[in-house]
Amino acid sequence: MSGVAIVDYGINNVRSVKNAVEYCGFDPVVTHDADAIADASHVILPGVGAFGDAMSNIRARGIDEMLERHVREKGKPFLAVCLGMQLLATTSEEHADDGVAHRGLGWFDADVLRLMPNDPALKIPHMGWNMVAKERNHPILANIRESNLAFYFVHSFAMRCRDASDVVGFAQYGQPVTSIIARDNIAATQFHPEKSQDTGIELMSNFLRWNP
Repeated sequence: MSGVAIVDYGINNVRSVKNAVEYCGFDPVVTHDADAIADASHVILPGVGAFGDAMSNIRARGIDEMLERHVREKGKPFLAVCLGMQLLATTSEEHADDGVAHRGLGWFDADVLRLMPNDPALKIPHMGWNMVAKERNHPILANIRESNLAFYFVHSFAMRCRDASDVVGFAQYGQPVTSIIARDNIAATQFHPEKSQDTGIELMSNFLRWNP
């Protein structure tokens, strides 16, 4: 196995993630091909756009089954980013206009809910830099000082985990915002590490060298 597979499901913007991986000294391939994912040592699922559209594309291309096989069953190190993190949840209320929540991959017992900050001055989407408070240690945060845990966010929805042990870090934006989750070989960030300057690059580098 060699290289890094960045999963392309047709609506996600992968260029900045690819650039960050290359900056860390690795050779990524942007793909939805099962063989490329099988050959990769690490897998990254970026995400922008709407939850329902993303899940429709993922299922139409069979990416859900590929990820289940190579990440959940075979244990490849896996990082999901922004919407990619939300897709790991059981459900999302984004654009659930008929009252029926969209179904996610269901890897985490969690729901994706609209941000509702308790300060009317805080705008939605949550866009910009925010500190993340670490709940526990994790290899993707190795050698990053807690005072440097500032990351770039762009989102209107956030994950709420039922199992507190899944949460690695929270931000505050008029409410607690689940910002990093992890279990076994799977990690995910609500923020964009690829847009978070030196600290984000350090997190990406830690992930790319992680061998759970």
